[in-house]
Amino acid sequence: MGQLIFKSKIEQVAERLRQDIMRGKWREEIPGREELALEIGVNSKTVESALRLLEMKGLLIAQGTGRRRKIANLTNSPPPALQIKYMLYEQADRTESNHIETIHQLSALGHVTTFSDKSLHELGMDVKRVASYVKNNPADAWVVMGGSRDILEWFAAQNFPVFAQFGRCSEIPISGVRVNKISAQAEAVSKLISLGHRRIVMLARTERRKPKPGMLEQAFLDELEKGGITTGNYHLPDWKDDIAGFHRCLDSLFGATPPTALIFSEAHHFIAAQQHLVRMGIVIPRDVSLICQDPNAVFSWCVPEISHIKWDSQPVVKSIIKWANQVARGKDNHKQTLIHAEFIEGGTIGPAP
Repeated sequence: MGQLIFKSKIEQVAERLRQDIMRGKWREEIPGREELALEIGVNSKTVESALRLLEMKGLLIAQGTGRRRKIANLTNSPPPALQIKYMLYEQADRTESNHIETIHQLSALGHVTTFSDKSLHELGMDVKRVASYVKNNPADAWVVMGGSRDILEWFAAQNFPVFAQFGRCSEIPISGVRVNKISAQAEAVSKLISLGHRRIVMLARTERRKPKPGMLEQAFLDELEKGGITTGNYHLPDWKDDIAGFHRCLDSLFGATPPTALIFSEAHHFIAAQQHLVRMGIVIPRDVSLICQDPNAVFSWCVPEISHIKWDSQPVVKSIIKWANQVARGKDNHKQTLIHAEFIEGGTIGPAP
């Protein structure tokens, strides 16, 4: 464990004021010490000392006795370093290349970025537990991966900047990046239907199904209906979102009415299912067709290539870097970047048995 650093009350007040300045709470001048003391709940001498500390750091400019301090123009100066925490969907995501590259680039810019020691999955995607964790682990800004709508709505309501990496962030006032897979998925489902498939099943995470299907999941059901397939729970089954629950779901699916095609939202689900089906003696794509909704470096090593939906991860990295630098300069415009995807037919799909 590293050495614990305890800040004085003056330093704590100075840090709070610094964060408020960087978030754009005040534009040209900062309020006087009496007003700030009343707002923060400390004595005016402590506030005055904190303001002088910010003067020494170049964030404030004194304008004489009895006058409010001016906020320095930071436009032409390097943005200050941020303490950024990265809350992953699950700890296994730490090894994803786009996360590693993002953290390296943020570090090169002077920002201190760390993974939180609890993932959304470990916190049960529970708003109260996430709120408690964030309160006890403060940061200047957060990047949240794969958040549910409830989780992202909570983050959007807080007074610190947040970036939603994927998750159900559409129509929420929060900065973020998401992938538009709907047209690519429609092409994939249409291809399956043209090959005679009727029993097409999608295995999606709980937060993608509840309280109602997400945009992509609903588009999947709509595409089936468009192809003349009456949809139900069979096509978007409920399963416990853990390893054991995933494999139990596969066993159940291949009981009475086995699917002829499976669509997986994540690469590790695809690989786990592929191994599971091999153990069951099921041959791909002779007995069942498989499609993954995400790309993975492993797929390029497979012959034939895995059928999947492909998208470029570089815009994800660029969006987070741009957002972090804007936040450091006190700006957060809640822009969401949309990445378009394409369907790679591959060799893991074939005619329905």
